[in-house]
Amino acid sequence: MEETFNIFQLHTEDVARIQASENEPHTHDYEELLIGVEGQLEHFIDFESTKVDAPYVSFITKGKVHRVIPYTKDGKCNIWAIRFRSEFIPETTFQLYAYYHNNATIALPTNRCFKRLETICQLMEDESKEPSPDYSVIRHLLSALFTMVDAERKKKEQDQSQLVKTQSSTFKTFLLTLEANFRRPEGVEFYAEKLFMSSRNLNIICQNIMQQSVSELIETRKLIEAKNLLLTTDKTIAEIGFELGYNEKSYFTSVFKRKAGQTPSEFRKEMQKLIS
Repeated sequence: MEETFNIFQLHTEDVARIQASENEPHTHDYEELLIGVEGQLEHFIDFESTKVDAPYVSFITKGKVHRVIPYTKDGKCNIWAIRFRSEFIPETTFQLYAYYHNNATIALPTNRCFKRLETICQLMEDESKEPSPDYSVIRHLLSALFTMVDAERKKKEQDQSQLVKTQSSTFKTFLLTLEANFRRPEGVEFYAEKLFMSSRNLNIICQNIMQQSVSELIETRKLIEAKNLLLTTDKTIAEIGFELGYNEKSYFTSVFKRKAGQTPSEFRKEMQKLIS
């Protein structure tokens, strides 16, 4: 996906086309939220396949191996698909990894809250179709949508084994600690001490949940913020690197290119071209 944000709908007439296409399990380099209003969804993710009737929400984090197949139910299908780069709402996106790592799709009741989700989707689509979309408006609407989804998710949380519960709680605490400190030049030991545990155990939890080490997650969070600053400010590459705990511009550029596949300057130019 080249855009920073995209929203569209899938309707009944799209179902046969998708089912007939070469729809193999795949990954993508953006985040995706599906909001099912009508119909049914078969979702293969984390190497398991489940079917859920609308209404539902399904969040697919960047890099997850997955496949979705929509079906009609009572002759109807209506799905909102929202795709966005992680830097579009960096704080919200990073928290979502913890909430959805083992529960990608959630069935929801047809109630006032779900109707409001549809309304927000329509508002985002309307704004995105404007000649000069205001992406700050879309960003706030998307954040509000996730806040409402999270409120419903909390009502439906199922019992987990004590180990999974403890690991999930620890991981969420780690993300909150990371959110408050990722701009500092701190490593694994700093976060382990904050959580009163060993670096080894914190790494095990992060590997179990995200298949990434603590160091990789720290770099990922810094990268998301770097992209956000490159996109939304006029700060120099050196200033952004220093703000994120990199004392040398060359080292920041090297880390950015290794993680993003392009230099900070190349990323900024590409994003400015897309937005303009």
